[in-house]
Amino acid sequence: MILVTLLAILMGGGILAWVAGTYNKTASRWISLVALLIDLGITAGIWMNGVTGTTAAEGADWITSVKYDWIPNFGMTFHLAMDGISLVMTSLTFFLGAIAVLVSWKSIEKNVGFFHFNILWLLAGITGVFLAMDMMLFYFFWEIMLIPMYFVMVIWGHKISRYAGWKFFLFTQISGLMMLISIIGLFIYHGVQTGSYTFNYFDLLASVPGGPVAFWLMAGFLLAFFVKLPALPFHSWLPDAYTESPSAGSIIIAALMSKTAAYGLIRFVLPLFPEPAHDFAVPALMLGVVSILYGAKLAYAQRNLKRLIAFSSFSHMGFILIGVFSFNMLALQGVMMQMVAHGLSIAALFIISEFIYERIGTLDLLEMGGFWRSMSNMGGFTLVFVMASLGLPGLANFVAEFMILAGAWQFDVLMAVLATLGLIVSVTYSLRILQKVFHQNASVKAGELNDLNIREWVVMGCLTIAIIWLGLFPQEVVKVAQPAFDRMGNNMHQNKSGEIGMNDTNLELMQRRNIENIENGGTAW
Repeated sequence: MILVTLLAILMGGGILAWVAGTYNKTASRWISLVALLIDLGITAGIWMNGVTGTTAAEGADWITSVKYDWIPNFGMTFHLAMDGISLVMTSLTFFLGAIAVLVSWKSIEKNVGFFHFNILWLLAGITGVFLAMDMMLFYFFWEIMLIPMYFVMVIWGHKISRYAGWKFFLFTQISGLMMLISIIGLFIYHGVQTGSYTFNYFDLLASVPGGPVAFWLMAGFLLAFFVKLPALPFHSWLPDAYTESPSAGSIIIAALMSKTAAYGLIRFVLPLFPEPAHDFAVPALMLGVVSILYGAKLAYAQRNLKRLIAFSSFSHMGFILIGVFSFNMLALQGVMMQMVAHGLSIAALFIISEFIYERIGTLDLLEMGGFWRSMSNMGGFTLVFVMASLGLPGLANFVAEFMILAGAWQFDVLMAVLATLGLIVSVTYSLRILQKVFHQNASVKAGELNDLNIREWVVMGCLTIAIIWLGLFPQEVVKVAQPAFDRMGNNMHQNKSGEIGMNDTNLELMQRRNIENIENGGTAW
């Protein structure tokens, strides 16, 4: 019941925070924080106890699972399961969720209880996406994310938050409906082929479609994931949504919701549609490269700090596409690292922008400057995450992008070289943040500002420790997710063409592990 408990704590905590907020604002904040810390403690306990050695019905590399009948007449089950990928992403969700609550501790004063209800239910939807193994349940959680995020954006956002909220809602809802059509298509295809109509992910893997049908079914998933990531040309909702959201909303939508799309590409697109995904690889790589370079150009051109950070996030998401569609184990490992590293670094940059906004009441870079003298501690933390954004060795982002590019080199040299230019151009907009805010000619407000308080020190300190630790010990993430990637690679090689999947070295390694697993009484994938 551990997976149900994770969701129940968030949903129950959200309702309790809403009720408590009518009597005491501080109680609502503490309820939200404690709920997230409890869930973080549970996932940390699973992590420290080790992923291997526990089994679930799905196989030895699944940590745990739970399955109940939901609507059996329509082949729907309440099926949750956690493997290494899910463990990493749920841990990141609870960690950044707690950070988001701390950041909003003083800035949210209106409808505090309802705010924390929406935050916790939004995080519950994200958690459900990372755990759902029934396709209709996955879609259910995908849609749960939408409504709370809309309320957070519109009610507690900035000047044009209503416009940004509707734009976000329409883009996400329409693309989500396209994915629903593809899910129903998979359901029908599996039923026609096997006589068993089900939305169970593992059953659908047993009858992977091929030909034009597979491509059009894949297109529905790709549209939903490309919008949420976002990828060119589906990114126009991003700058308004990221900029107009309150601090907690910006953190969650940029650092976590975008990762649900990356997760969907890894979990569903590659295993369910290996042949059409391979055929679409070059266009996807081109979209990734253009997103990296075009996003960098747009970021450099901004004078609003949050819009600059928003477009930098769009640029870095291009590396996700490069890694996923390189069909290489090293690149996929890099994608896993990028999901975590980008989540930490982009959250930190949005938090810094919020701290500055609280002090000077504007995000206009032309009204900033010379802040280092009065806010040297904030400047120091900004320096760390600016360096992370541009890929400084020793920090997590460098490891992630290096692994992605090294893997992409084995698949398409030209695309890898073009994507590498992204590491160069990222220097321009990353250093612009530091120069404009802290080192250009001092603004009239520079001498009146207070440096970080204790709460802000805790927030930035936790993020800094995490980004440095992952930069020095990236194997801690890769090791946890590796069994899931091995299984995925083995599944992708079990297709009729024999040409799609990871490279031969990784395939031989997976085959040896299957043999060892069988000898130990397990089951081969």
